[in-house]
Amino acid sequence: MRSRFRSDRRLTARMGVTLFLLGLLYVAFIAALIVLLKSWVLVVVIAAAMLGAQYWFSDRVALFAMRGRPVEREEYPELHGVVDRLCAMADMPKPVVAVSDMDMPNAFATGRNADHAVVCATTGLLRRLERDELEGVLAHELAHVAHKDVAVITIASFLGVIAGLVVRFAFYSQLFGGGRRDQNTAVVLAAVMGVSAAVYALSFLLIRALSRYRELAADRAAALLTGRPSVLASALTKVSGDLARIPTKDLRTAQAFNAFFFTPALGREPSLARILSTHPSLEQRLEQLGRISAELGEPAAPGGA
Repeated sequence: MRSRFRSDRRLTARMGVTLFLLGLLYVAFIAALIVLLKSWVLVVVIAAAMLGAQYWFSDRVALFAMRGRPVEREEYPELHGVVDRLCAMADMPKPVVAVSDMDMPNAFATGRNADHAVVCATTGLLRRLERDELEGVLAHELAHVAHKDVAVITIASFLGVIAGLVVRFAFYSQLFGGGRRDQNTAVVLAAVMGVSAAVYALSFLLIRALSRYRELAADRAAALLTGRPSVLASALTKVSGDLARIPTKDLRTAQAFNAFFFTPALGREPSLARILSTHPSLEQRLEQLGRISAELGEPAAPGGA
């Protein structure tokens, strides 16, 4: 069943190209590991098991890492009411509704498809936003589910995860096992580290490029579904401003999940993380929402949108 969220052909094309390129990279990576480690059974079995685990259990892992839990209507009636209304407007299945006990104002969606999706809001977000602003944020997250880009990002991030794990494994093997290994083994481990690091860097850049576009697509779809882009702009401005006041050390745990968040958990200081961010800049997002406001004849939102 197709939802009423505005589809985005450019997003669909970008997801297809990204998965194709990552697939080629993944095959080359596995082939290189088989040649270097001389054990195709071990490499294939471990890689397949990790891919399956990430695809099937990504929602549980994300909730656990972010201290989130599913909540019933009796506990959070307003949150459930907003999700019910949006799902009815979008004509899509209702996802599991969850809450994360964190002061950081944010929200995220995860899950392999619309029938197995989770939408989670932090207590910090629920405390700070008005109901209409919360509706805008949750419409953005549901747009990710409708566009199927949550599943794509989950699968795409797998290659970076396994490459990063291999780099760490090879590094610690070199560090702690150097005295017990011959020169050939050391060369093989160094080659594995090099290949893995290159794969990690390439997959990182591909995912970042896709992630920034998918955020703009979700903003667009949410604004058009609700008909209130200025409200989404207001929520973006408020959440981004509050995140900038939270010490960076308190955001570090959450930063591993930036690709899934409504807005990235970045500190107040400019850094390389902002340049390689999973999200477009606040200015870009507000500018786009401002254009949609003008098209719909709605007054511009605070913050320049």
